[in-house]
Amino acid sequence: MVTLQLLQSIISVLLIIVILLQHRASGLSATFGGSGATIVQRRGAERVIFQATIVLSIAFFLVSIAQWYVA
Repeated sequence: MVTLQLLQSIISVLLIIVILLQHRASGLSATFGGSGATIVQRRGAERVIFQATIVLSIAFFLVSIAQWYVA
């Protein structure tokens, strides 16, 4: 149980870092109805960061469910 908590803590810190590293091409104006019709193609490091975000979020979800059943 302690290992699951430690694993979830590590995953959560990595997930926060990866999310903060992501760059949005649209600024704050797109949030409030500005030019929101842009197509974003991820290449190189941006694609790796995007895929890492997906993998870490799935891992975080699975560890959370595992903690639910173990506890």
